[in-house]
Amino acid sequence: MQKIQADYTLKTINSGNLDKLKSYFENLPVDPYLEGNYRFRRLSHFKVTSTGLIKLPHNRLFQSKEYNPLLGDIVREYPEIDDAVVELEEFQKIVFEFFEFCQMYSTFNEIGVHQIRTTTSDQQIGNPAPEHIHKDGVDWVGIFCVSREKIEGGKTELYKSKDEQPVFTQILNPSEFLVFSDRQFFHFTTPINVTADGSGSRDVFVLTCPGLLATARS
Repeated sequence: MQKIQADYTLKTINSGNLDKLKSYFENLPVDPYLEGNYRFRRLSHFKVTSTGLIKLPHNRLFQSKEYNPLLGDIVREYPEIDDAVVELEEFQKIVFEFFEFCQMYSTFNEIGVHQIRTTTSDQQIGNPAPEHIHKDGVDWVGIFCVSREKIEGGKTELYKSKDEQPVFTQILNPSEFLVFSDRQFFHFTTPINVTADGSGSRDVFVLTCPGLLATARS
């Protein structure tokens, strides 16, 4: 693990064959809560124990408007991540790497994993963070890049304050994993544009500790 400072870390992890993960981004359902049909998403929640990864029963997602001015105070529901993905060693390594770091700074053993594809074309700019600079309302956030195809842009940025310049700004390439304290930082990912004919895409797993469970806030 490459420590940059205590409240954020950038590392490259050898997650095995990323092509195994990439294929499961092809069938992601469209995110129905955004206009433009450019973002696709699945979501699952897991409990991490000393014996392994336990997939929790289906739950919904909730953020307040304090954290998400665009979609806050809306209970959102997304299909579960395919069991075939969860069973992959490559996927489990990502989750365990994230949780190992979180254990040092959080008492939660439940996390949310968002599988997200953002697309772009000549007619549509892809916006990975339509809520702009924000926090998620959790302890820790991790962004693992699986794929970037025919795109430019998509810089991930961390801010101490919305009114200041970012303290971190970098394109995350495949296998790169950024983990950071949601309490310490606002974050944002800049829009993506296609670089060739047709369409482009950015595939990531976004992990949160804890997950943003709707039932936990009802």
